[in-house]
Amino acid sequence: MSRIYSYVVRYDSGFAPNPFYGYCTLATCKPDIRRHAEVGDWVVGSASNARGIRRGGHLVYAMRVTETMSFDAYSVDPRFEKKKPFRNGSRKQSCGDNIYFRNVHDANWSQRDSFHSRENGQLNPQHVKRDTGVNRVLVSDHFIYLGGTGMAFPTDLKDRNGRRLCKSGIGWSRFDDPQLVKALEQWIYSFGIDGYQGEPHEWITLRV
Repeated sequence: MSRIYSYVVRYDSGFAPNPFYGYCTLATCKPDIRRHAEVGDWVVGSASNARGIRRGGHLVYAMRVTETMSFDAYSVDPRFEKKKPFRNGSRKQSCGDNIYFRNVHDANWSQRDSFHSRENGQLNPQHVKRDTGVNRVLVSDHFIYLGGTGMAFPTDLKDRNGRRLCKSGIGWSRFDDPQLVKALEQWIYSFGIDGYQGEPHEWITLRV
């Protein structure tokens, strides 16, 4: 049975999730979701209502997990070579999430210069510990990413206990309600679009 994992995307920068190059990937942050989500489950990110954003209640992205893999596998898979960050490149290149690798199995993790590194490009131990504490990457080629242009969630997207699918606070929620899964899919498919469709909110605000 498919489940839904819902949370607020506090920093919609194109890094977590990373919706580029044909795949939406969640390779950093949200360790509990990365630990539990299985192939066939949905991960849904709603926008933040924090000051300067004020987009609570709107969809950022929804991905149906089609594959899971370790950081080691993710790092060497040619499909995700372009997701290795190039900090002096374009915005899309700079926010790559393929950042963890090991030269030898069971060695300490290395971290590519990325959004989770220190400002000087050096390894950030706090992020390394949190991210690699769950050695698992969620991958989807069945997704929609709307970034800072997403529409509002319907108010009737609730489970049988009346819990709204759209997350509004910290943490995450899991839904095991088949009817809610069906309703989510019907809503997503009604758009008639898929894949990367809109820029991350942080990119849009840079132009304001």
